[in-house]
Amino acid sequence: MVHLVFSNLKTWILGTHHGCIGQHHLQAYLNEYVFRFNRRFYPMTAFNSVLGLAAHAAAPTYEELYSGEWALAA
Repeated sequence: MVHLVFSNLKTWILGTHHGCIGQHHLQAYLNEYVFRFNRRFYPMTAFNSVLGLAAHAAAPTYEELYSGEWALAA
């Protein structure tokens, strides 16, 4: 199962992002992959989750997001 996850991750990076992922942004891409992977069997649940998260979250600035100052509100 672990090999399948990493294989899918590599395919997603090479297919969607053409392999151009900077190390500075790697955690954000991994977070997105985990979000999609955990909801892969329920696509509408993932869409509703994204809408719910977006409706209750304040958008961080670029500096806040990558400096570690911003935290997702619970």
